[in-house]
Amino acid sequence: MLRALDIRDMLIIDRLELAFQPGLNVLTGETGAGKSILLDSLGFVLGWRGRAELVRQGAEQGEVMAVFDLPKGHPARAVLEEAGLPGGDELILRRVNTADGRKTGWVNDRRVSGEVLRRLSDTLVELHGQHDDRGLLDPKGHRDILDAYGALDAARAEVRHRWTLRAKARKTPTEARAALDAVRAEEDFLRHSVAELQKLDPQTGEDAELDARRRSMQAAEKVRDDIAQASAALGYEGAEGAMARALRWLEGAADRADGRLDAPVAALARAMAELDEASHGVADCLESMAFDPRDLEDTEERLFALRGLARKHAVLPDDLAEHTAALAARLEALDAGEAKLADCECAVTEADAGYDAAAALTKARQEAAARLDAAVAAELAPLKMERAVFTTRIEDAAPGPEGVDAVQFTVATNPGAPAGALNKIASGGELSRFLLALKVCLSQEQGRGVTMIFDEIDRGVGGATADAVGRRLSALAAEGQVLVVTHSPQVAALGAHHWRVEKQVAGEVTTSTVVALDPPAREGEIARMLSGDTVTDEARAAARALLAG
Repeated sequence: MLRALDIRDMLIIDRLELAFQPGLNVLTGETGAGKSILLDSLGFVLGWRGRAELVRQGAEQGEVMAVFDLPKGHPARAVLEEAGLPGGDELILRRVNTADGRKTGWVNDRRVSGEVLRRLSDTLVELHGQHDDRGLLDPKGHRDILDAYGALDAARAEVRHRWTLRAKARKTPTEARAALDAVRAEEDFLRHSVAELQKLDPQTGEDAELDARRRSMQAAEKVRDDIAQASAALGYEGAEGAMARALRWLEGAADRADGRLDAPVAALARAMAELDEASHGVADCLESMAFDPRDLEDTEERLFALRGLARKHAVLPDDLAEHTAALAARLEALDAGEAKLADCECAVTEADAGYDAAAALTKARQEAAARLDAAVAAELAPLKMERAVFTTRIEDAAPGPEGVDAVQFTVATNPGAPAGALNKIASGGELSRFLLALKVCLSQEQGRGVTMIFDEIDRGVGGATADAVGRRLSALAAEGQVLVVTHSPQVAALGAHHWRVEKQVAGEVTTSTVVALDPPAREGEIARMLSGDTVTDEARAAARALLAG
């Protein structure tokens, strides 16, 4: 509920503070007094797009503050939570417009964008008038309105879920077919490459291992001849044999040398032992470096094959194993592609069948439409339009996440007359009453705790019809809050709270103000609305009768 509206330096308003109440709040005043400025100012703080120049002439900035009560469960609380804004039972919106056109908004003292204000406004206020193309007159929203009236949220959610599954299922075979066609184009290459790679069976790390083995064998081949020659030189045909012969000769002569050969013989024996150790070490080394030349040939052949395939497939030798698996998987996908495609087509058929839930939604909409048409017809009778026909037209539409239905509210103002769109068939006064009847019916089903504003919705009607309009507005306000800008005394007399908008001129400065009316003042204002500038006794008597009725 809108509890307070504070306006400063907006257009011809200097300073204005209004405290609104539950029920039917009426605002009256002469044409041009500034009633529309109130709505412009409220729309400004709610983030609506409106006039570009709002700041009062001579002021540095204009400011509007609106205070709303938020009961528990109010939809605005969810918007606040999503935006990371503080909540509570009170919501304070404030917006400033500087003289150079900059606009800044706050919600509960937190700075916010105009988009956040507009999202909040959708949960706080509904504006209805003869030229309102944002709400009931916009056919684009009629399906949503009908679904809300029929409480079809669950059915819509099911259809939306089925549509998502259907769209995903339809996308899968398209992708599978494209992938299959792409693989088919390289089938010969894949089969040859996979066979070639799998035959070689490359292993990760094999390139480095083969290269190390090859280098070792190449190095061994170069030094083995030197080691073999050294082994021969140390052997019996070389140093060992010569030293052995020398030792025999010396030992044979030692007995005749009076001990002078003992030391050389001992040294030569030691040398023979060292030589034997060296000879065995060289032999062991030579044995360890022995290899079959065919091993080197085989190692080089595999190493070159690995590196050749790596260059061919533009990968590193260590990545050949992974590349082989990837190509094999693509080939396997090709071989299994037809079966997979068939499975995808079956999934599409199942998803299409699941989307048949839209047919149930269509039926539910048709039933809700029949109830809505009957409810509107019942409301039109008190508004002196019992011969008019309101019809919710449901036609086939392209399948989508919201079903297969196009919904439009149509009217025929006279029996036998063709039905058409609300804003094209009905005259101004008729349109006002259609909108009011429709809103009364929708509010009975959709009560969301919003403040409803009707801007001269009673224009073009008078007498008993205006009285009926006022009574419907009063009934609509019974469980909430309604603000109505009106020129109709019959409507004004039914208000629970009454304000008069006045324009004052002091010197060359024009200002607009709003005055809360007590019972005597209400009588005078309604008398003015009945008789014009000159209020007669008869007009006052009529005003008292309206207020009493």
